[in-house]
Amino acid sequence: MRRTPAPTRPTDTDDEAAFLQRYDASAYPRPSVAVDVVALTVEQGALHVVLVRRAAHPHKGRVALPGGFVGLDESLDAAARRVLANKAGLSGVFLEQLYTFGNPKRDPRGRVIAVAYYALVDAARFPRERNDLVMARLEVPWQGETGGPVPALDPEGRTLPFAFDHADIVGLAVKRLRGKLDYSPVGFQLLPPEFTLRQLQDVHEVVRGESVNKDSFRRRMLASGHLEATGDHEVDVTWRPAVLYRFVRRSAL
Repeated sequence: MRRTPAPTRPTDTDDEAAFLQRYDASAYPRPSVAVDVVALTVEQGALHVVLVRRAAHPHKGRVALPGGFVGLDESLDAAARRVLANKAGLSGVFLEQLYTFGNPKRDPRGRVIAVAYYALVDAARFPRERNDLVMARLEVPWQGETGGPVPALDPEGRTLPFAFDHADIVGLAVKRLRGKLDYSPVGFQLLPPEFTLRQLQDVHEVVRGESVNKDSFRRRMLASGHLEATGDHEVDVTWRPAVLYRFVRRSAL
């Protein structure tokens, strides 16, 4: 019976260079590490997410988040930016690490640890011409920050089958976004560079899953220091044109 050699351990007489030269990394089992990105936007009164149709096993035919394995010389952030650009055609957007998913059985190919990120995107930038992508509407089944998996629907309203544990990853991204909405200016990342207070309110209501008081919301936003008027008004509308605002980046997200 072949025995696995014991990993090399340092001694009192070792210097670090000598220890590292003898170190055998293959003595330890190593899982694969992947990144998955939840790219969210608000459109037509609902949260939407970009999903990829899987063309190969495992879970062939199901939908998944844009993702991929991390290169040996690649940082996690760089890997997340890469897969978002390559698989969803999105770059230069708000991107933040969400959580690490490490259930040993989450991937049938073997031990794969997934570091999840979420991205926030103006709906006008969502890719729409690629057949391998789905802009799926999210139907959050819980209130507030309860949490849990979130189903995704195709344009005809049919539930899409998720691959892996991606329904749970989407659910955690929605929970995180709801939790940050009131203390961070993160909601502005879901809007175009110039927007009305009505559009900003719509974003908050969609993310929260509930209506807000119009007057108190506007007072709070205008007093937050995150907004400045552009001096312009919206155009091509049949009602009285509203003032356009922009986000002032005075604090970290």
